[in-house]
Amino acid sequence: MPMEPIPDLAALSLADIARLAEARKLPPVERWNPTHCGDSEMRIARDGTWFHQGSPIGREAMVRLFSTILRREANGGYVLVTPVEKLDIVVEDAPFVAVEMKVSGEGKATTLTFRLNTGDLVTADADHALRFEPREDGPRPYLHVRAGLDAVVARAVYYDLAQRAIDGGDAPPGVWSAGIFFPLEPVA
Repeated sequence: MPMEPIPDLAALSLADIARLAEARKLPPVERWNPTHCGDSEMRIARDGTWFHQGSPIGREAMVRLFSTILRREANGGYVLVTPVEKLDIVVEDAPFVAVEMKVSGEGKATTLTFRLNTGDLVTADADHALRFEPREDGPRPYLHVRAGLDAVVARAVYYDLAQRAIDGGDAPPGVWSAGIFFPLEPVA
């Protein structure tokens, strides 16, 4: 069965985004508890590229498929899991990258929707929080995707977020989405 094409975020309305997000059915990986089978010999690089045995996985459909069976373990590690096997996978930063952002509305009524490198759409809200981790070179933005899995926000998208925060005039600076305020820096 072929996978659906990755949606063009710019062409979607909020209703379209909600419909697509609702229709996306993921396997119940949180309910699968097979025996650990070893190492998948796979790695997700900082830039979101998936590798197997040191070579990039070039088939987008394979990456999208593997992303649906990815799970974060209680110990912080990552695994690919099916009903019958569980294999470790190395994740250098976050397993997903938010590569595009669509802004709807203004001020406190803004909604920010992100397209991930896997084609998934995630709206920043109470269940999908944006957070900005302090780093030596400035805050690094992450978006919660699901069950302990995050997306790092791509640099170009982060610049758009930072500009929105500056233009918003809030103190501390931050962005609004789905009625939630996400400050750019942790509030003490």
